[in-house]
Amino acid sequence: MLFEQLNLIEPILSALKNEGYTTPTPIQEQAIPIILEGKDLLGCAQTGTGKTAAFAIPVLQLLCKQKYTGQAIKGGIKALVLTPTRELAIQIEESFAAYGKNLGLKQLVIFGGVSQQSQTNALRHGVDILIATPGRLLDLINQRYINLKDVEFFILDEADRMLDMGFIHDVKKIITLLPAKKQTLFFSATMPAEISKLASSILHNPLKVEVTPVSSTAETIQQAVYFVEKENKKLLLTHLLQDTAIKSALVFTRTKHGADKVVKDLLRAKIGAEAIHGNKSQNARQRALTNFKSGHTRVLVATDIAARGIDVDELSHVINFELPNVPETYVHRIGRTGRAGASGIAFSFCDSEEKEFLRDIQKLISIPVPIVTDHPYAMANTSLHISPSVKQKPVQRHYQSNERRSFRGGDSRRYSGNQQARRD
Repeated sequence: MLFEQLNLIEPILSALKNEGYTTPTPIQEQAIPIILEGKDLLGCAQTGTGKTAAFAIPVLQLLCKQKYTGQAIKGGIKALVLTPTRELAIQIEESFAAYGKNLGLKQLVIFGGVSQQSQTNALRHGVDILIATPGRLLDLINQRYINLKDVEFFILDEADRMLDMGFIHDVKKIITLLPAKKQTLFFSATMPAEISKLASSILHNPLKVEVTPVSSTAETIQQAVYFVEKENKKLLLTHLLQDTAIKSALVFTRTKHGADKVVKDLLRAKIGAEAIHGNKSQNARQRALTNFKSGHTRVLVATDIAARGIDVDELSHVINFELPNVPETYVHRIGRTGRAGASGIAFSFCDSEEKEFLRDIQKLISIPVPIVTDHPYAMANTSLHISPSVKQKPVQRHYQSNERRSFRGGDSRRYSGNQQARRD
């Protein structure tokens, strides 16, 4: 299927073509017609499936229809997108701007950690689409800069992440300020009980779209694990990054301090790296992300604030410097590469204390993660004492020298041409 077959208007199709998008992802193909029909939607989709475009494109079209029929756009905010992190909010705003650049609609992103003046100035001039994090939105509502009485489209994105980050009460408070009559789009990678209950309370006869459950990893991602003692991890990371075939790498640590320490070690080894985590100022985080996206910085070291919502085209590698203690987080982390049909590689370092985490990850994803044995810091004992149903497979080569590598020398074609919209 092509975007032209989804009954989209020419200004949006032209913008999508300009972005290089011709073929919708599965969630876009399923969700766009539902939203255009004015129905509530419950979307279960992990990051990397293209869900931002799945809601941004039809909302833009519905707002554009109002604009040219004279029904709206005067008045207040018509569409509200609520999302958990600043980085994700910025990227969603960029998506609305890109897909709606021919429509004359006004979008604005607001988040905390920066001065509110530029945000309040923009609000005074009128906004059609508001993308916000919960804290700053409530703050500006309390200051009477924002009124949600005219909202017709409410999009709650990454609902389970909202719960994880402790925002669920703020979300519920914001929902009480919205009009009863509106179209609601609810997206979550997982559906824990509290999120399922929230969805039931705010959706009206929703249609459900489910794409790639969180327990699975994209088939296009080549995974491997390196058993290495904790004190040798920095040496192994430096060793791997000496290979210039690794064009870009997103490295995950468990702590903010750990991220800063890894950056210092890499800079000492003359490998360009920056860190992004909650202790960094918003300007520093955005600068680091911009440098990484542009290729100016080769390595971005991040805590799990970056596990969802950071969309970097052609990200070749994700490296788990430390394994997460929540197995679902592993899926979200490595989902930063291999997005929307592209291929990617995910390396994980596992020390003696992390074997339990690896065991849980393999249980969740139901496939063994191949072991790399030919590296200079290999740990002697690589046994996980796992059930016979999940057997370890040693791998003798961790990558080939071509640009898009496969551990087994399989399909190494670079993803190009009919790109899918994958801003997420």
